[in-house]
Amino acid sequence: MPTCATTDGFIAPMLLVRSETLPEGPDWLYELKLDGYRALASKSGGEVQLRSRNNKDFNARYPGLVKALESMPDETVLDGEIVSLDEAGRPSFNALQNHGPRSSLHFFIFDLLILRGHDVMAEPLLKRRALIEKHVLPTLADPIRYSPILEASLPNLIRSVREQGLEGLVAKRRDSRYEPGERSGAWVKMRVNRTQEFVIGGYTLGGRHFDALIFGYGRMTG
Repeated sequence: MPTCATTDGFIAPMLLVRSETLPEGPDWLYELKLDGYRALASKSGGEVQLRSRNNKDFNARYPGLVKALESMPDETVLDGEIVSLDEAGRPSFNALQNHGPRSSLHFFIFDLLILRGHDVMAEPLLKRRALIEKHVLPTLADPIRYSPILEASLPNLIRSVREQGLEGLVAKRRDSRYEPGERSGAWVKMRVNRTQEFVIGGYTLGGRHFDALIFGYGRMTG
C-alpha cells in the first residue's frame, strides 16, 4: 500500500472545499453532490472492507453492499458514497439514517485509488475514471452504481438541481491527482438547496405544555 495508508491499510479520502460558487471552464467537470455517507471500499486477499471517511467499520452496518462489492477486482480501493434513494429516486439522508431491510441502499463509485495492487492516485482524474469504467464497473452490478459526469453548462446544472430538490453539485479539476486527506481546492462542493433538519434532544414540562425544548441541527453532509 502507499505511504499515505495507515497501519491497517486505510487511506484517508481526499476532501472537498465548500464554496458558495463553483469554478467554470474546460478544466472542470461536474458531478451531483450525493446526500449520504462517504466511504472507501477495498478488497484485499479476497476480503471486502467498507470503511467510513474516519476509518470506522461499515461492514456490519451495510452487509448487502459488502456482498455486492465481492466481485470487484482484488487488491483494489474505491472511493464513493453510500446513498439511500427515496421513491422518486432522489438521495435521502433521512432514509439513510433510518434504513431498514427494504431500504434502497446503493454505493456510488466516483474514484479509484488502487487497482489490482497498482497505486493510480497520481494519475489525472479522467484517467482514473477511465480505469473504473474499463476494469471495475464490468465486474459489478446494482446496488453498486457509478457517479456520472454531468454534461451541461453550470447554470443549467444549478437550475436543474434546484428544480429537482437535489442537494448540490461538485466541481473537480479534470487533471486532479488524488490527494489523501487533503483539501487542496482541486475538488469543490456547493449546496444548491439548503434544507435543514432539526433533532429534538430533550424537553422540560411546564404544566400542560412544554416549558423548554432542547434541539440541534441535523448533520450537514459532504
